[in-house]
Amino acid sequence: MFFKTIFSLVIFLSLSLFAKDNTMSIYDLKVKDIKGQEVSLSKYKGKVLLIVNVASKCGFTSQYEGLENLYQKYKNKDFMILGFPSNQFANQEPGTNKEIAEFCRLTFGVDFDMFAKIDVNGENEDPLYTYLKEEASGILGTESIKWNFTKFLVDKNGKVIDRFGSATTPEAIEEDILKLL
Repeated sequence: MFFKTIFSLVIFLSLSLFAKDNTMSIYDLKVKDIKGQEVSLSKYKGKVLLIVNVASKCGFTSQYEGLENLYQKYKNKDFMILGFPSNQFANQEPGTNKEIAEFCRLTFGVDFDMFAKIDVNGENEDPLYTYLKEEASGILGTESIKWNFTKFLVDKNGKVIDRFGSATTPEAIEEDILKLL
């Protein structure tokens, strides 16, 4: 009986110590803004988020305009867009963070939050994108980001609701955003 109790205790402790932590939230993550300052995503608690990997020299770059329009339209209703430049797709974001910020401001009047250039796939991918891809897979269940301007919609509680490919315009997502506001 003694050994059975000890065995049960060892099994329980092992399962407790090595169980996957399912309590992780998007709000536990930290990123760097376009100026290099660390930002906790907990700052966005209570807001609907549209998280987008962006690029300045891409066929989808004109989506900045639609993103900014959505942001201006709903920013006072607890909506925020988070732009994450990435140079992983055909070197379409070669500039420095400063150059990217200037391009976005001067070309599209971007006022939504922009962040430092990151990798969204691979060995050096940012933990935010690891989390997003685990929460919402792409077409046919794939996880990798296929191109620039992939979008993740996150509700006010930090739950990843949906993932949209590059060809899905910001305007096409507006109805989904409205349901969450």
